[in-house]
Amino acid sequence: MDKFEIFEYILRIPIILLSLTVHEVAHGYAAYKLGDPTAKNMGRLSLNPLKHLDPIGAVCMLLFRFGWAKPVPISTRNFKKPKRDMAISALAGPLSNLLMAFLAYVISIYVATLSAQNLQFGWTSSGDLLILTDTGNFLYILYLFFDTFFLLNISLAVFNLLPVPPLDGSRILFVLLPDKAYFGVMKYEQVISIGIMVCLWTGLLDPVLNAVFGFFMNIFNSIVQFLPLL
Repeated sequence: MDKFEIFEYILRIPIILLSLTVHEVAHGYAAYKLGDPTAKNMGRLSLNPLKHLDPIGAVCMLLFRFGWAKPVPISTRNFKKPKRDMAISALAGPLSNLLMAFLAYVISIYVATLSAQNLQFGWTSSGDLLILTDTGNFLYILYLFFDTFFLLNISLAVFNLLPVPPLDGSRILFVLLPDKAYFGVMKYEQVISIGIMVCLWTGLLDPVLNAVFGFFMNIFNSIVQFLPLL
């Protein structure tokens, strides 16, 4: 592992903690606004990463860019319309990551556009940074931070939107399926979870994930072209 890889992994740590935390708080806050105070009463509307951290999910996020946090508790009995409100609460997490991804994407473009002459430098094969000025160093690291922030958040959103348990997409699917069919699928949640990990490890899910990633990138680029100074 060279210096650049080590630096990139270090850079990912605060981004992962923030991204997973906001994701779970978004779930809990949406549920709270829809009538379920369970997450609030259990202190899960906190921005303290330790309240949401799942060590295995965080390590997966660090290594593979796909992971998870400790799910916030939600009680559908407190919802006026359980199916609809559960879907909204589930969708809130990935939407928060998509919003953060878009903001980071825009900032990274601005940094690259406003300091293009400094960003033409990179890393040598030995891991030494080829930038001539302190300003260049700062701008390159700033660009790398927001680019990594963008990639991790859009990856987290795409992964969680897969319509398989225990991911958020399966909760959204709850709206579309009859109760009997939905709970029939959920009986195999643990088996499906293991299957997902195997598919991620072997790359079998890559075509699906890349297609969804490309879909959101097209949306981002369609919006970005109307922003000033770009």
